Amino acid sequence: MAPQFTVPDTALAGLREDLAGEVLVPGDPGYEEARRIHNGMIDRRPAVVAQCATQADVANAVLFGRETGLPIAVRGGGHSVAGASSVDGGLVIDLRRMHAVVADPEHMTVRVEGGALMSHLDRATQPFHMATTGGRVSTTGVGGFTLGGGSGWLERKFGLACDNLLSVDLVTAEGKHVVASDEENPELFWALHGGGGNFGVATSLTLRLHELPAMSFALLLFPPSAGPAVVEAYRAMAETMPDEASGGVLYFPAPPEPFVPAHLVGELVVAALVTFAGPRSGLRHLAGPLAALRPVVELVEEIPYADLQCMLDDPPGLRNYWSAEYLGSFPDEAVEVFCARGERLPEGTATQHVLFPLGGAVARGPADWPLPWRTAPWAVHPFATWEDPAADGRAIQWVHDVRTDMRPWTTEAVYLNFIGTEGEERVVAGFGAGNYPRLAAVKAAYDPDNVFRLNHNITPAAAAV
Repeated sequence: MAPQFTVPDTALAGLREDLAGEVLVPGDPGYEEARRIHNGMIDRRPAVVAQCATQADVANAVLFGRETGLPIAVRGGGHSVAGASSVDGGLVIDLRRMHAVVADPEHMTVRVEGGALMSHLDRATQPFHMATTGGRVSTTGVGGFTLGGGSGWLERKFGLACDNLLSVDLVTAEGKHVVASDEENPELFWALHGGGGNFGVATSLTLRLHELPAMSFALLLFPPSAGPAVVEAYRAMAETMPDEASGGVLYFPAPPEPFVPAHLVGELVVAALVTFAGPRSGLRHLAGPLAALRPVVELVEEIPYADLQCMLDDPPGLRNYWSAEYLGSFPDEAVEVFCARGERLPEGTATQHVLFPLGGAVARGPADWPLPWRTAPWAVHPFATWEDPAADGRAIQWVHDVRTDMRPWTTEAVYLNFIGTEGEERVVAGFGAGNYPRLAAVKAAYDPDNVFRLNHNITPAAAAV
């Protein structure tokens, strides 16, 4: 049973009066839609949803939550697989009305409000032929993505999203507005490079932009029997590919797209995806060894970056369970194990079994940030999605089995945006054991009562006696 909290009518009336946005409670029109998040497995019923429209709204909502004793969840894109953006019986600070994006091509920066999605960011910068590293789908929230590190197609060229972070406007657990940058509150700024939503509510972020006059991709589909040869060819390509190149290898059921022959739709395929921050002419030679393996489908296209970002979008409401392992090496034995698991996707699901190359600007980025996984050359990302609750057990078990399979080669560090609730040890591994005490000290300075705890949580350091 969901926990029950009593919200005094006078407090609720005060919140409605204080907010420029809207306040929703169970039974209000729009409440059912407002409480839904991306992962259909999460079915929580908040006591209050504060749909904030301004930074002052966010501060007022935080103070309301503190005064009423409601647990507080913060919602940007709502993509947390663990459902961190909602809470039974508590308060959801919903930022989705705050989605403005203002690009400044002269200074090559962009200011993004805390509720903006990747699509808002990418569409705002596309007309200037500029971009910054974004997620691999268009519906991810920019705030949570960036503060968690931010891994995407452009990372090998431009670094992680947080490497491009210039400043953050934050509302703290006391309802105060602070700015974090290299010059202001630098220790907080350090913590926001991977520490996520532990320190407050990000109401806006300023990011560095990069020129991106062209974007292209190669997508090659193969039967699953070709998997080992495809992965080995991709591994060889990744050893020498330029920073402009990224992508991955995916096992998944072929989707009903125009480029997929009808007889392949719904059948298991292996896809080699090569993305390229440049024109198609620079990609064909790079993808040549993969094309030599005689794919059943071959696409090599130039495409606006904002359109590329939509290619892997999943509809909201599917049941989701994900995890990841970051590998220190990827020898032949690991290739064999990865492919064997890919050939046994859980039945009745739209699951993807993904291998990502890292390296490039990711590995060269600041070693100081609390992102210990950034030096790994490979990431394996089991990404289970399905509709039927009857498939829950086999889908979740398959994800666990992938992690077990890849453990001989893991670094143990992990990108926390890719995982759900996997225990405190995994959280510490995600931040780095050496970084954790420093993060805990920042947490104690900005959120000593652990108000923002519905996340990959950092326990505040104990006060000195």
